[in-house]
Amino acid sequence: MKEKLAVVAVSGGMDSCVTTAIADLSYRLALVHFNYGQRTEARELKAFHDIADYYKAEKRLVIDFSHFTKIGSSSLTDRSIEISKADLDNKSVPTSYVPFRNANILSACTSYAEAIGAAAIFIGAVYEDASGYPDCRPQFYEVFEKMIDIGTKPETKIKIETPIIYLSKSEIVNEGIELGAPLNLTWSCYQCEDEACGVCDSCAFRLRGFQQAGVEDPIPYKVKPKYF
Repeated sequence: MKEKLAVVAVSGGMDSCVTTAIADLSYRLALVHFNYGQRTEARELKAFHDIADYYKAEKRLVIDFSHFTKIGSSSLTDRSIEISKADLDNKSVPTSYVPFRNANILSACTSYAEAIGAAAIFIGAVYEDASGYPDCRPQFYEVFEKMIDIGTKPETKIKIETPIIYLSKSEIVNEGIELGAPLNLTWSCYQCEDEACGVCDSCAFRLRGFQQAGVEDPIPYKVKPKYF
């Protein structure tokens, strides 16, 4: 019987699914999903519920972050900004960056974790993405954990867990397969909800990971370019 409870931020994508599988090894699960006006909001929500069902999550919570559509400045939430085609060598912040999104996610997860007595927050951040997304850097999570300690009740102790942060996408694929994670239930595409486009950054990183791992990606794609 697992004694401790963990809050896991689950977007519905591959990284958060594998992170859930890792959390499930040691913790009871309280899964959290965020609707923030992203183009594939409905498909990501379905993936979240499918993953929560698969792991028989003790708790699940869906939070409305629609303020991100009002803030704008991201191709995920502002349809006047085009979704960029994949550029895996890009080192600048991509148009898909949602300003300070992960801090918003961590703040809400902290509130929930403190309210339900959870001991940890798991998030599927990946350092490989950090060149483009500043809120995926390891030091961001280290500092945020210190802020949690300062800003919560004296008896509250919540650890931020980023178990895949130093893994490459191919290593994440292999870890997911080893743990029996339901990668077939996940969704990563930034712009399509029926078949993944195969050409946005998220699809490209995911496909390259599967291709480097020598494994067939189980979700449907409109096109499957070779990315390595």
